Amino acid sequence: MARPGSGLLVSVNGLGYPPQNLARVVVWEWLNEHGRWRPYTAAVCHHIENVLKGDARGSVVLGQVDAQLSPYIIDLQSMHQFRQDTGTMRPVQRNFYDPSSAPGKGVVWEWENDNGSWTPYDMEICVTIQNAYEKQHPWLDLTSLGFCYLIDFNSMSQTNRQSQRKRRLRRRMDLAYPLIMGSIPKSQSWPVGASSGQPCSCQQCILVNSTRAASNAILASQRRKLHGGTAGNAGAAGTHTVVRQSNTFAGTSFWSPTSSSTGTNNNNISLGGGQAKAEQVQLPLSAANFPCSPVMPSLSSAHGHHALTINGQNNLNRPGTQRISVGTARGTIPAGVPALPVKNLTGSGPVHPALAGMTGILMCAAGLPVCLTRAPKPILHPPPINKSDMKPVPGINGMRRKTKKKHLRRGKNPEDVVRRYTEKIKVVPDEDCTICMERLVMSSGYEGVLQHKGIKPELVGKLGKCGHMYHLLCLVAMYNNGNKDGSLQCPTCKTIYGEKTGTQPPGKMEYHVIPHCLPGYPDSKTIRIVYDIPAGIQTNEHPNPGKKFSARGFPRHCYLPDNEKGRKVLKLLIMAWDRRLIFTIGTSSTTGESDTVVWNEIHHKTEFGSNLTGHGYPDPNYLDNVLAELSAQGIGEDNLKD
Repeated sequence: MARPGSGLLVSVNGLGYPPQNLARVVVWEWLNEHGRWRPYTAAVCHHIENVLKGDARGSVVLGQVDAQLSPYIIDLQSMHQFRQDTGTMRPVQRNFYDPSSAPGKGVVWEWENDNGSWTPYDMEICVTIQNAYEKQHPWLDLTSLGFCYLIDFNSMSQTNRQSQRKRRLRRRMDLAYPLIMGSIPKSQSWPVGASSGQPCSCQQCILVNSTRAASNAILASQRRKLHGGTAGNAGAAGTHTVVRQSNTFAGTSFWSPTSSSTGTNNNNISLGGGQAKAEQVQLPLSAANFPCSPVMPSLSSAHGHHALTINGQNNLNRPGTQRISVGTARGTIPAGVPALPVKNLTGSGPVHPALAGMTGILMCAAGLPVCLTRAPKPILHPPPINKSDMKPVPGINGMRRKTKKKHLRRGKNPEDVVRRYTEKIKVVPDEDCTICMERLVMSSGYEGVLQHKGIKPELVGKLGKCGHMYHLLCLVAMYNNGNKDGSLQCPTCKTIYGEKTGTQPPGKMEYHVIPHCLPGYPDSKTIRIVYDIPAGIQTNEHPNPGKKFSARGFPRHCYLPDNEKGRKVLKLLIMAWDRRLIFTIGTSSTTGESDTVVWNEIHHKTEFGSNLTGHGYPDPNYLDNVLAELSAQGIGEDNLKD
């Protein structure tokens, strides 16, 4: 059997270089949210290598070679991929493989996903599969690579050894990855000289160049004013700093003071309103925010009155935001100069990080005060609570519920259910049945497909509450495709007949009062709900019977105000839990994972002390909204028992 990863020669997390006089195939990869390195296509890798040869510290606009990657930029200095529309940063790496391996031959191995499209394997796995294929092995076990899959080359399929689920796989030829010989020349010093060629016309460079011109104009204006103020009165008391014009954002010093004198009339840049207290501020001035100029500046002023220092280029290798230390003394802000705060610099607010950083630089250059604040973090949980402080919810018996076995029973006769909630129509109107889309005066579209002795295909019934009419055979077919729990739901107006139940797997629900207040409810304590559902095996009511399902993020904590309406919502949520309507098994909308426990159309507040994610407080409309969602599931206030 092929040795895993036998085609991989060098694995580096930066700009690695192969030994002298050896041919190597280069594959660029990015790190996904699951910790797997995913390869770029061969065409993208060729593009990156071409840019790397010209400027090893520049940036690569991926949209120039692949339209689907237009939001993405790779900064070669920090080795990160930056998405412009969301601000997301991911590490990238440059790997080397043997020219005789799969990437050197342009061989791509792919598996068929749930959407019917093809997904390429990680490059390490692709190399291993190709090695086994070339040696004419009948099968390949990927367990040694950390995957419980068995590759069958005869049937060209991949089998999950745990669930026994099979997927198709295929081998296709594509462009070979770039081949290099020996070592690459050392990176050029940044910035590249003015004689290096025509300026780039990409949007990032246009933004940088236009801002550079604006800052130079402001600095030139300041310099004229400062020179004009000192020419006629050289001995006057005061401090005037002569600022040198900046030619680029990427020098070792953005604005360097060239001369200064002592005095009391300081005219300095004010950060954070000029307060004397030093503080740590998060400012994402990374190369990813300014992809065509990855080396960021440092700003200082004479005598240490105000110092804003951005750590050196090595900090660009760290993912996430960069930290800068701001030490300020009380300065004088000229009258009439507005204080314009730039907040939420890490992207949690409406201000884009790149825009916020550029605004801060321009305002500093203009001598305007800038308020740099930390982006707030969501407060998901209350302070620690002793068990003795957890009290029962007033008016509600007990503090725990488990899934009731009676709601696990199925198998009610479809004909009896349909007849229970409908009445026969003697005069049938000439309109469509919205289930089969045939005319009601005609036979049901399920004639010949579905047969029931007591229901003829031409019979039409009217639902008792809403009055909508359908073929009775169509209602039977709709019932058979549902939970078969003895309830019907009108497909037109969603009116529920009977007691609707769901497919929530077994678990437990706990609820109690804690001695803390939610934002927006200062006079009320808090009801905390704790849901806990373990992983298990799917049953016949679930999407894939017999297959395992996962349960991520449990126990899940949710919060309600301990007032009259909050207790009413809790009573209805308990009823929804008993009817197995809170959760279901499906595909997660956040992670894309299938066969996992997900929320089921009844929103909960999982953020205790803030509302940064939209799942917290204050939210004055939440209780009314969740009451409407519960009503749509057939659980309304009229269901509450005294």
